[in-house]
Amino acid sequence: MSTATLSPAPASAPGRASGDDTRIGLRANLRHLGALTRRNLMRIKADPESMLDALLVPVIMILLFVYVFGGAMATNQHEYMQYMVPGLLGTTGLNLAMALGTGLNTDFQTGVMDRFRTLPIGRSAVLLSKMIAETLRALVAFAVLIGFALLLGLEVKGGPLNLLAAVGLSLVFGASLMWVSMLLGMALRSAQAVQGMAMIVMMPLQFGSSIFANPATMPGWLQAFTKHNPLSALADACRALINGGAVGNSVVTVLIWSAAITVVTAPLAVARFRKRT
Repeated sequence: MSTATLSPAPASAPGRASGDDTRIGLRANLRHLGALTRRNLMRIKADPESMLDALLVPVIMILLFVYVFGGAMATNQHEYMQYMVPGLLGTTGLNLAMALGTGLNTDFQTGVMDRFRTLPIGRSAVLLSKMIAETLRALVAFAVLIGFALLLGLEVKGGPLNLLAAVGLSLVFGASLMWVSMLLGMALRSAQAVQGMAMIVMMPLQFGSSIFANPATMPGWLQAFTKHNPLSALADACRALINGGAVGNSVVTVLIWSAAITVVTAPLAVARFRKRT
């Protein structure tokens, strides 16, 4: 009788098992998403200094721009506050979205993603949980921004529903930029490089827009850039909603930009994440 040698079938790599979302049910994916979101929020609780940008930057921006530049930019500081503060909703969302890439890069550098690779969790839950936690941080920042501005005399002439619409529109645009931020966080080698690239992206978008100044006062070549800058559309939409003016096509423009950015960058970010994990 001949003996046959039986070799055990090779075990699938932990990273493949954990990263195959199609083999994990919807309920399990939602459970993983909730657990990872809670983990991200617990990290914020353990490191409250990470909330300083969300809590202090809106206050500093209002104080600097309204009371330092307000008299030169408008007839009086109150008029400039009504113009500038709605635009700050967009720039606050941009700043927080870009910070997400730095945190993701740090997770790769410190081995957190190596740990996730060995766990039977859907990879999509890792990215989505970070977006949810960052969205909650953005809501806190918006609350601080609006609350402080109201204390200083901001008038919400459009009513509370329009104010909520402005916040929601800012969140939608900020969520699209989170994909850009995560893509940068995975494409660049260090957190410092991510921060530097984020500044290169943010500075022209912020100051080459209608957030801080009327584009009519700018030179022609800059007006052309400002006209097609999505932050200008967002600032104009929020300004019209809060001040009770005509919204026009600005809301639709912001939604189109948000959808386009997401459609282009989300698949690239997911593909990059799968490649690295």
